[in-house]
Amino acid sequence: MKIYPVILSGGAGTRLWPLSRAVLPKQLLPLVADKTMLQETALRVAGWPGLMAPLVVCGNDHRFMVAEQLREVGITPLGILLEPVGRNTAPAVAAAAQYLKAIDPEALMLVLPADHVIENGAAFREAVERATTLVSQGALATFGIVPKTPETGYGYIRRGEQVANCGDCYKVARFVEKPDLATAEGFLAEGGYYWNSGMFMFQAERFLAELEQHAPAIAASAQEAMKAAYRDLDFCRLDEAAFSACPSDSIDYAVMEHTRDAAVVPADIGWNDVGSWSALWEVQPKDGEGNARRGDVYLDGVRNSLVRAESRIVAVVGVEDLVVVETQDAVLVTHKNQVQRVKQVVEHLKSKARTEHLHHTRVYRPWGHYEGIDAGDRFQVKRITVKPGEKLSLQMHHHRAEHWVVVSGTARVTCGDKVSLLSENESTYIPIGMNHRLENPGKLPLHIIEVQSGSYLGEDDIVRFEDIYKRS
Repeated sequence: MKIYPVILSGGAGTRLWPLSRAVLPKQLLPLVADKTMLQETALRVAGWPGLMAPLVVCGNDHRFMVAEQLREVGITPLGILLEPVGRNTAPAVAAAAQYLKAIDPEALMLVLPADHVIENGAAFREAVERATTLVSQGALATFGIVPKTPETGYGYIRRGEQVANCGDCYKVARFVEKPDLATAEGFLAEGGYYWNSGMFMFQAERFLAELEQHAPAIAASAQEAMKAAYRDLDFCRLDEAAFSACPSDSIDYAVMEHTRDAAVVPADIGWNDVGSWSALWEVQPKDGEGNARRGDVYLDGVRNSLVRAESRIVAVVGVEDLVVVETQDAVLVTHKNQVQRVKQVVEHLKSKARTEHLHHTRVYRPWGHYEGIDAGDRFQVKRITVKPGEKLSLQMHHHRAEHWVVVSGTARVTCGDKVSLLSENESTYIPIGMNHRLENPGKLPLHIIEVQSGSYLGEDDIVRFEDIYKRS
């Protein structure tokens, strides 16, 4: 039987604000290493005998970044499933199971979140081999992380009797919600408890049968969403109506806590879900004072802190146990034992209809990216970068005019019926209501400065007539 990695790349990672945001969540960021967490996850299961190319499940807004990041590390996915809305892990895995079942009725699924750190790859591989033995016997396997400390931020798994012919594998006695500290300390003292990693392995058809028994509404909606799915460029779009109607639930609640065949594979693999800034501090290299630093950082008399600078120098003096994170438009300062409250900052930003929780000043598009430089009453300035060979949509604006100045590269500009080539230091003007398009016909990135002026400058003032990326 073939094993198909299923990488779940949904979620917003709000506890890692201001670095992680809705449009660019933590799994698409290089938080721990030079590669993004999605790339690290995909590379972790690349090249194994018996493992197929990964199937990735992600949100519609992230589709081009997911595809581009996989291309950057030389991985061609089996497919990229697009969720029209987030519905937690059970519906996402159910859709993936339907997809794989149609390809291979005996497919085994190795379900992996895209945003976890695993430091010991050899131990992880050995755990997967044990899980394969369990699954071949009809079990639905989960990976239980051997606990090092009495963590209160994780759920736990209590192991039951040992499974025959599988070495260090056990039936699941019960799943335990996140405990308080005293209870967690008792778990470690007693033994036989593991952190719930959120990683699973089971046969696709077997999972769907259990889901139909224990969560039939999810099973039916996922089946309908996959049945009505359609191709869009290199993506597979799940049917929006069917998937949106699906109940939202996790794999644990929908299936694993109810099935009689849940089994746990203990895994001592250097695992961390990087669910907070303090968790990120734990897995990063540190200096002699216990500080994890990244970017242009100056520290004096600082201990056991995480300091990260993205766009300017950050100086920290005479403190300890702090998290300091700077981005171009926001700064976070918090004590390490208060990092779970960062999510409340995001809720505040939402309640005030602000945008700092949604995107950075740099916004990625399939053709490249743009950055806000300045803004005021009736104007804003952007720096636009277009990748070689790419083009923006043919579009128009009802409320703004645009001035483009080429900084470097070559621009092919369509304005009404006129098409022209612009080189460095040349410029053009796009009147309000005029159909226009920007292209990069060259082999180097195109950089332009765009000055917008008008009564309304929102990104939703775009009427697209043609778009190679099929955006609405």
